[in-house]
Amino acid sequence: MSVLTRHPRYCLLLICVLLGAFFMLSTPSFPAGSLRPGSSISKVLADEDRLYDEALKARQELVEKWGPTDEDVASFPEPQTGYFYTLWDFFLPVFRCPHLVQRVGTLGDGGKWVCGLDRIARQSKPCTIYSFGINGESSFEAALLEAAPHCEVWGYDFSVTSFGPEIANVSALDARGHFFSYALSGDDAPHATPPRFTLQSLMQQNGHDFIDILKVDIESWEFESLDAFVDAFIPSPSYEAHHPHAAPAELPVLPVGQLQLEIHAWGQNGEFKRFRKWWERLENAGLRPFWTEPNLVYINLVRGSKPDLAEYSFMNIRGNHALVSDRY
Repeated sequence: MSVLTRHPRYCLLLICVLLGAFFMLSTPSFPAGSLRPGSSISKVLADEDRLYDEALKARQELVEKWGPTDEDVASFPEPQTGYFYTLWDFFLPVFRCPHLVQRVGTLGDGGKWVCGLDRIARQSKPCTIYSFGINGESSFEAALLEAAPHCEVWGYDFSVTSFGPEIANVSALDARGHFFSYALSGDDAPHATPPRFTLQSLMQQNGHDFIDILKVDIESWEFESLDAFVDAFIPSPSYEAHHPHAAPAELPVLPVGQLQLEIHAWGQNGEFKRFRKWWERLENAGLRPFWTEPNLVYINLVRGSKPDLAEYSFMNIRGNHALVSDRY
């Protein structure tokens, strides 16, 4: 008599093991961070935004705890106050990018966190990258160009004369790079020294109506520059406040897919009330933070300084681009 005949439970166990193995082998695998076929990006984004709304309520509760008003909140409390928070605790990256998230570029200062680069690399339309703040180091921009051969990058930095060696010394990449010694600003002054332009003016000069990846690292000028950019496309105050029943497709759209931003919360820009108003303008424009990391290199170099520099990555939840569309 066989073991299976004498012990039916072994036969049942063997069948379960075989069925499990068959299921595992026959189930298709998907890259990390990708959506399974049949899932809808729009539904995932809607679910994430509902969770994000809960984070906004928690932000207000934190203000009331430590304030109780915006005017009363210190962005970086002095140690003797015993207040256990910093500015960044009010603005957490609680939105989840529904695609692969990866750090692109060099480790340490210079690399950035990007959402859905694999999707951008596969999209059918040309890919446009803008990078403000080069400072002689272009590992981030070079890695993007290598990952997505149909991308081109427009770089701007008045403190240097070219991209860093990661692009300048690689002819195949340099051919897809366009560099200008201009400053990004909240107004246009083409005859100033250095020449300065708004982002919307530069897009018009270059014939672009959309930026897939926008990197901004411009030593606190991001506040007025992004204010001007949002002003050009998003009515203020919030469109949603005046159109509470508007569908997402009806909301005004900022022409950018994602934003990699170093924030310099220095001086007046770092005052809590002022900062919160600026930040919430980005949120009202459809930008959602999905990643952050403090600039610890800066903290280490300037010992005893406040942790007032932080890297954030945002995705735009509106429009029709690779991060929000099932067809790209």
